[in-house]
Amino acid sequence: MEAAVMMVRVVAAVAAAVAAAVVVVVIVVIVVIVEVEVVVVVVVVVVVVVVVVVVVVVVVVVVVVIEVVVVVVVVAAATATVVVLVVEEGGRQKAKVGKRRS
Repeated sequence: MEAAVMMVRVVAAVAAAVAAAVVVVVIVVIVVIVEVEVVVVVVVVVVVVVVVVVVVVVVVVVVVVIEVVVVVVVVAAATATVVVLVVEEGGRQKAKVGKRRS
């Protein structure tokens, strides 16, 4: 029984890591579509990678300590937060770039 529980936790941790990787890809695609300057893209990607690593570490800790349902909620909340922040930042940077060109 304990082995089954551990297996579920490991699978949940791997799923969280995969979700985090997907978030990075989505954010990079968003940034490219928004056509933000290269420097901003690099900064955003670095920030996103750091956030994702932190999220994965937190999720793994949560998986070991608490039930899997909580993990799903944490990953969903973290993912939504990161995407919203990047979209907002991308919009701000695009506005700045637009002003500079005109």
